[in-house]
Amino acid sequence: MAKVIGKLPRKIPIPGIKHVILVSSAKGGVGKSTVSVNLALALKAVERSSKIGLLDADVFGPSIPKLMNLSGQPEITNQGLMVPLVNYGLHVMSMGFLVEEKKAVVWRGLMVMSAIQKLLRGVAWGPLDYLIVDMPPGTGDTQLSITQNIPVSGSIVVTTPQEIALLDARRGITMFNQVGVPILGLVENMSIFICEKCGHGTHIFGHSGVENLSREEKVPLLGSIALDRSLRESCDSGKPIVVAQPDSKSSQSFTKLVHNLINHLPGPLPS
Repeated sequence: MAKVIGKLPRKIPIPGIKHVILVSSAKGGVGKSTVSVNLALALKAVERSSKIGLLDADVFGPSIPKLMNLSGQPEITNQGLMVPLVNYGLHVMSMGFLVEEKKAVVWRGLMVMSAIQKLLRGVAWGPLDYLIVDMPPGTGDTQLSITQNIPVSGSIVVTTPQEIALLDARRGITMFNQVGVPILGLVENMSIFICEKCGHGTHIFGHSGVENLSREEKVPLLGSIALDRSLRESCDSGKPIVVAQPDSKSSQSFTKLVHNLINHLPGPLPS
């Protein structure tokens, strides 16, 4: 395990949030946002009475508005806080609600960190049982701004079995160890492709890589998600598969993932 770097700053909790779970990949293109959305929705389905927030922390490439079929700017409370947009029972906030869809965000590090603080503390989250944070790819300013300023229950690292993705997953694990964030487990995305016509399974991105990583880093493997056309199509349509096809194999995989996640969660965060 990597040593914690330097003296960590005092972390101030977001009032009223019991659990903050970071979903990270340290690499783009592995389906992290798809996992974040369906994980949050599966968590809502398993714990029906829970209140769940979903924060899109990717300032430069927000995709949660598209995945959640949400648009428009948030309302502002009398206290100057942004009100999350709601769909499928989730309370959602994203930079995508604050800038035009086709407009690029071209900011330096300090502006990015200021935006992250606004998304975390300038939002009327209200009491939440869970806040799922869809982290941007990489291990830079945004990740440090989040992990060093608020206490979190733990992180999930999403990866495919491909060796090039596993290299970045290792970097993500190292980063969380260095900033003192517990790692709840790994999620293997695009683990296998099942042919719709013949039923034959093919490991397009390799096999056993995530299991080996789990064993070597002593990090639990929380679940595996197959490469599924319906999963991709449902997300593109803005109706994630956990909502669109709750009885599908992919939805069942997310439900299993949620149960494993709950078993690895520590107690609620300090208020």
